[in-house]
Amino acid sequence: MRLSKYLFFTAKEVPADTELISHKLMLKAGLVRPVASGLYAFLPIGYRVLNKIISIVKEEMDRIGAQQLLLPFVQPAELWKKTGRWDEYGQELLRFQDRKGSWFVLSPTHEELITRLAGDILTSYRKLPVVVYQIQIKFRDEPRPRGGVIRSREFWMKDAYSFCQDDEQMGKIYKEMQSAYERIFSRCGLSYKVVEAESGPIGGDVSHEFISLAPNGEDRIVECDSCGYSAKLERARSRVKMESKEREKALEEVNTPDVKTVDEVANFLNIPLAKILKTVVYQTERGLLGVVVRGDHQVNEDKLKKLVKLEELNLAPDELIYENIGVEVGFVGPVGVDNWCLVVDEAVMQGRNFVAGANKKDTHFINVNPGRDFSPEIIGDIRYVLPGDECPVCGASLKVKRGIEIGHLFKLGDRYSSKLGAFFLDQKGKKHPLIMGCYGIGISRLPAAIIEQNNDKDGIIWPREVAPFDCVVIPAGDEVFDFSREVYLNLKDSPIEVVWDDRDVSAGVKFKDSDLVGIPFKVIVGRTFLKEGKIEIKKRGSGEIIKASKKDLTAKLMELIQDGE
Repeated sequence: MRLSKYLFFTAKEVPADTELISHKLMLKAGLVRPVASGLYAFLPIGYRVLNKIISIVKEEMDRIGAQQLLLPFVQPAELWKKTGRWDEYGQELLRFQDRKGSWFVLSPTHEELITRLAGDILTSYRKLPVVVYQIQIKFRDEPRPRGGVIRSREFWMKDAYSFCQDDEQMGKIYKEMQSAYERIFSRCGLSYKVVEAESGPIGGDVSHEFISLAPNGEDRIVECDSCGYSAKLERARSRVKMESKEREKALEEVNTPDVKTVDEVANFLNIPLAKILKTVVYQTERGLLGVVVRGDHQVNEDKLKKLVKLEELNLAPDELIYENIGVEVGFVGPVGVDNWCLVVDEAVMQGRNFVAGANKKDTHFINVNPGRDFSPEIIGDIRYVLPGDECPVCGASLKVKRGIEIGHLFKLGDRYSSKLGAFFLDQKGKKHPLIMGCYGIGISRLPAAIIEQNNDKDGIIWPREVAPFDCVVIPAGDEVFDFSREVYLNLKDSPIEVVWDDRDVSAGVKFKDSDLVGIPFKVIVGRTFLKEGKIEIKKRGSGEIIKASKKDLTAKLMELIQDGE
């Protein structure tokens, strides 16, 4: 490949709102080009990387016996209505009507459609288990696309689906898929963590995410270095500290003029946030829900929904709170209110002598004690874990780290098969719903995740298996141009993926562009060749230079490529 004939460019400047290093480098190196908000075109260099990743995924899927297929990008709405996700999925589901007035969706995922197909075909236990997968475009109408291809609206995904007779059979496939994912991400050169996760709109009782560690990642995980416990922040648990031995004091009112937020209360009364009770009021289909956590904690709505068995929670409007409780937000507390369901975090129940809103303007209570001054209807873990909290397994201090979700595994059970009529007959002729699992990899966000972990001040450093080319031949002067062409043609006849930088620009620009794009090896034909008859091979990662004769060049490069950086 001659770079002068390639659709290749590099950029010096990127938009000011580009925050992630991967987003900046993908734009500067000409891997992608924005088309609209959350929509990106992959240009030839970027698409080569994408195809390398896809090849790895296909190899590992084939290794566990998964069968590749391709499903329509457009799905009929009736399937989504049968499972309830037509309403549950929210505005991210892009709906449209065709010319006949029939409703369809642009696929954000394919559980409904694959389940219907499985129900038509997998009607006997003799055909089970089956694992199928596809690599295809998806669309989710993200409200705030960000991070370039990390959080885009249109994206490539590998989604796989398993169909089994029972939980035991599915559990085996789940483990095989997890092992396949571990091999895929390791081959992509990623450092990652496997963590417990929430299932979200996909559903199911058990799920795990693969998180690629990145300081600026949008996801947060909780980890214990002592015992290895790890979970997504939304699902993470921490050990509740023992009940306070502090003596209960008498309840008192204090005047707190215009002091509403927990931070303002803490400053006004000169107390720590942990001694304040924060009361959050939600509006639900079953009425008002009063939720109480410590002032240093945040309500985890995923945990809360599970605890109170509600699909949807909305913060109550200020006017509704005033109408029902008679006070503005900021002075609401759990004492003396009986027209709501009171849900209290378990950490609150271990404390004594809290400060809380007195349900009266400009007034708070001090020395509020759970059990004595208010009685919750429901107690549970409804908070986010904080750094330094105790591990639920071993009690050691927990850490919170950032990362990027790159893969997700779900045990779906019969959530979709029961609703869509996907049943099979067992050995006795009895009908059962297919037991399902689904498994996704964000293909188009993987290049960004890899770049986040593999870069330096000069640009990208691609791991060997996903690099767009193995090497670039660079003539460092007009006098060696013709010989560099010979070197390029010799390498082109080998298994090495090579590009020749024959552009009419300076050698310095060629070196700089090669470092920016991240090609693992530079084959430099320059002064050393003129003086010594040697060609230089420079490693992108370490900067090490190896010299080789024209005769030995191909063999030496093959050896270096196989060894990697």
